[in-house]
Amino acid sequence: MRLSAAIASQMRLLMQLLADALRVAFASFFSKVGYGRTGAGAGTALSVTPVERKVDEGRAQNEMTTPTSVNYHFTRQCNYKCGFCFHTAKTSFVLPLDEAKRGLKLLKESGMEKINFSGGEPFLHDKGDFLGKLVQYCKQDLRLPSVSIVSNGSMIKEKWFQKYGDDLDILAISCDSFDEATNQLIGRAQGRKSHIDNLHKICSWCQQYRVAFKINSVINTFNVDEDMAENILQLNPVRWKVFQCLLIDGENAGEKALREAERFVISEQMFQEFLERHIGVPCLVPESNEKMRNSYLILDEYMRFLDCREGRKDPSKSILDVGVKEAICFSGFDEKMFLKRGGKYVWSKADMKMEW
Repeated sequence: MRLSAAIASQMRLLMQLLADALRVAFASFFSKVGYGRTGAGAGTALSVTPVERKVDEGRAQNEMTTPTSVNYHFTRQCNYKCGFCFHTAKTSFVLPLDEAKRGLKLLKESGMEKINFSGGEPFLHDKGDFLGKLVQYCKQDLRLPSVSIVSNGSMIKEKWFQKYGDDLDILAISCDSFDEATNQLIGRAQGRKSHIDNLHKICSWCQQYRVAFKINSVINTFNVDEDMAENILQLNPVRWKVFQCLLIDGENAGEKALREAERFVISEQMFQEFLERHIGVPCLVPESNEKMRNSYLILDEYMRFLDCREGRKDPSKSILDVGVKEAICFSGFDEKMFLKRGGKYVWSKADMKMEW
């Protein structure tokens, strides 16, 4: 009897262990396909909406993501009308300065090392003083290694450099052509002012005030056959970023868009031919559409991350409301792509050549 009782006890123990193992296995399986979520009864199937799936995937992907480099488009207003613009002037909203600083501090506390201010045209609001105060705050208070700006250059005055230049590491000026007529066709112009003359003037100011000078160019149907090598080599920027014209639904494509950029779009082959023609320019850094969509962390004027993966800009909640960790789950950010394009590199004044 004692022997039979012992065997029965062992059998019950084995059955219990087997049952526990099966429960764990089933729980693991059903969690992957969206069953058995918290709050559901045993064996109840819950449908997973596309939004829920996107959030779950975002949380998993960005659980360990650090917002090392952030692009803050704090204004949508611009004085140019570039036909391919994919961050158009749908609103005139700009955060109060204190709120913008609070958001930048949250980003710094989450690991931000590089901030890039853009628009719209960032020098347009408050004649550049709002931008200058943000630049000062990021360098002097947050002590960020790298602070940069992307601008069309039309609103920049030398007195801005005199007041804020010590705290700026990089200034990138957008220039799509070295032919004034082409710039007029694209919309990168204001009246009869020479965009190219202004570019050269800003380049000299950057040298004088020890700010690294960059050039950004969007390659499209109007400039794809242009040879820019001689002009780029003469200006000698630290980098020449060359972008492929990108369509974003609701911005420069689609019924609700303020721009119709379809006529500016070029093929991947045409983009590659342009790059091959400029292979002798050592500072050239190409940015394809794939890299543009996935490898940038973009904040809009409300400090919401913008997810561009689906060919449109889907906003997160503002980091001012939910924090950086929660908002970044909606960013669509691909850290592997970011690292692949050299995203960990942070440029600062300390890296600049001594002769500057």
